[in-house]
Amino acid sequence: MSAQTPTDYAFENTNRWSTKELVTMALLCAVSVLLSFVEFPLIPGITWLKFDAAAMPAMVVGFAYGPGAGFIVGLASALVHGALLGDWVGALMNIIVNAALIVPAAIIYQRKRTYKRAIAGLAVSAVCAIVCAILANIVIDPFYFGMPMEAVLALVVPVLLPFNILKTLLDAVLTLVVYKAVSNLITPQKDQVRGK
Repeated sequence: MSAQTPTDYAFENTNRWSTKELVTMALLCAVSVLLSFVEFPLIPGITWLKFDAAAMPAMVVGFAYGPGAGFIVGLASALVHGALLGDWVGALMNIIVNAALIVPAAIIYQRKRTYKRAIAGLAVSAVCAIVCAILANIVIDPFYFGMPMEAVLALVVPVLLPFNILKTLLDAVLTLVVYKAVSNLITPQKDQVRGK
């Protein structure tokens, strides 16, 4: 019977993300949860629609590690926030909008990591998120809040559209600024790019 050497055992890491990436994702998820409690209204007189920067860390993760990672961070953050406040309808709305905001931008940027692709991805995501947010309000508000459909539809142009345009614009700008600042710290060495 021959003795086996360490080279006789072949182990392959089947994890999609490295330990460093998982730790970074967990850290940015915690930041996202904290940011979800820092809210302020964007439109004077409309205090029930508030902006928070919770989507930005998930978008940074999406740019760094791909759409799946970004979506997971956005999903986890929305679920934790919903659980802490007992607001599952708000969590559902956040999940829908976060998915529309994070996934398209991350897919477009992942194919070619350039500044122009990042802006193009964020522009596409902004449109997707605005459409999804408005549709989610139209579908969920009458059912959950008991609002007449006519009342919800009457809010689309004067309230929901401008709020969601401002929200996605702020999320996009924050993502570009933060990702540019931290990309070389969190992005795998092989995926790092210089300049624009």
